[in-house]
Amino acid sequence: MAKIVDIQTYRAQQVSDRVFGPWRKRFNEPCDENSKLSDLSDKTILYLAQPGDASTLGYYELIMGAFDLGTGAEFYALDKGDQLKVVESHLFLADQTRFELMYRLGWITTFFCQNTTIWELIQNIDKLKLQSRNIPPELSTSHAGYPDYEVLTTRDKEAFVRRLLPDAIESFRRLID
Repeated sequence: MAKIVDIQTYRAQQVSDRVFGPWRKRFNEPCDENSKLSDLSDKTILYLAQPGDASTLGYYELIMGAFDLGTGAEFYALDKGDQLKVVESHLFLADQTRFELMYRLGWITTFFCQNTTIWELIQNIDKLKLQSRNIPPELSTSHAGYPDYEVLTTRDKEAFVRRLLPDAIESFRRLID
């Protein structure tokens, strides 16, 4: 007797494999449309939070798979409009990953997309970027920079948190090593 396949389940699995398959291979950990940044291992968060070509390619794999634009290695073959869409998505996702790293350190207490799945981050990126624009990550009151952070404007607070990134990456690296 022929095996009956639910076509919607099959298509959903195909999309999941296209989008998250490269990350499952690259990071050797589970990741699918229900995963949040908080579900990723410390090692993966550290890898993705670091600036540079290696993490960029990781983001491009995910984003290009989600938008069905090919593999990360094909980025430079995309038209300029698609390249811009991928780069803007990468920058937003990298920010969220870096906020997750700082959250794990206890440097920030909350950030806007903290409870959003990676899939939702990609699918709703334009909307989430607009919504989060005026909601900066909350620096922990126990952080040494909190008195300076507290008096800043909303926009300046996010910039303040971003400037913490080099120290955060180094602190996180020492913590997980």
